[in-house]
Amino acid sequence: MNKENTHQPSTSPTQSETSVSQGLASVRKAAKENKELKFTALLHHLTVDLLRQSFYALRRKAAPGVDGVRWQEYEPGLGDRLVDLHDRVHRGAYRAWPSRRAYIEKEDGRQRPLGVAALEDKIVQQAVSTILNQIYEEDFLGFSYGFRPGRSQHQALDALAAALTWKKVSYVLDADIRSFFDQLDKSRLIQFVQHRVADPRILRLIQKWLDAGVIEGGNWSETEMGTPQGAVITPLTQKVISSLKE
Repeated sequence: MNKENTHQPSTSPTQSETSVSQGLASVRKAAKENKELKFTALLHHLTVDLLRQSFYALRRKAAPGVDGVRWQEYEPGLGDRLVDLHDRVHRGAYRAWPSRRAYIEKEDGRQRPLGVAALEDKIVQQAVSTILNQIYEEDFLGFSYGFRPGRSQHQALDALAAALTWKKVSYVLDADIRSFFDQLDKSRLIQFVQHRVADPRILRLIQKWLDAGVIEGGNWSETEMGTPQGAVITPLTQKVISSLKE
């Protein structure tokens, strides 16, 4: 009986992983060369190889969503599972699970609501984020740090410290948008995405995640506004809005 390799793949890229990288590199090159370009065909970049990379990019010990499936339970037979998931996504048969509502306590004692996505939703969201990052990373200005690959809040603080040390600074503005993710208008968010993305299949995937709703205490409820905090795809929403420069 053949057993699926349960170890994480080697860090050296396989031929298929290299081809995925080359395909995404072409998207990034086009995004860099034409800031007004709308991408009409992106879903073909969501391959089985990209889904595999997305699976291994997830946190191993993350809490399960409403599907109850953990990372370690999904890995056995991973190849067949991802082929099936890939087929469902491309046929339009993929359905998004509702998010499982959870709460964490904030420093001021208030409860911050989180939306824990099902494992397959996390995998597909990670893959779509990887694809769309190729576009939006080229639209950002150099001083933008939020939710960007290879960047962190520590780098942002280092850049701020350098600016305060070497440049003439009159004031520093510290602002926070209360309940930013909770108050997002979903229809407006889709409109923002459409500034750069015109692939209807990608847009339908995003819409499915926005409309999946949440389950709390065994009861499903529709989310009329906002995106679930804690979802893999949620940081992309801020990036999309932040990348739109006047």
